[in-house]
Amino acid sequence: MKKLAAILLMSASLGLPAISFAADQRYYDRDSRDYHVWNRDENRAYRHWWMNERHEHRFRNYQRLRAEQQREYWRWRHAHPDWH
Repeated sequence: MKKLAAILLMSASLGLPAISFAADQRYYDRDSRDYHVWNRDENRAYRHWWMNERHEHRFRNYQRLRAEQQREYWRWRHAHPDWH
């Protein structure tokens, strides 16, 4: 029983930083001078922009975009604030 409790405690302590890191992912929009929290809704909006607005067929993570492409995304996002 003590081993199980120790394993659960260790698992929880290892998993919490990863959860909090994912929840705290923020991106700065240089053009609008504001920050955006990257969450599930933002991820859906980004995927829509990438696949439908840009007509790209091969998905690419936001972090791998060039700075100009990231700015292009935030410009689109500010023009479509209610997209989710």
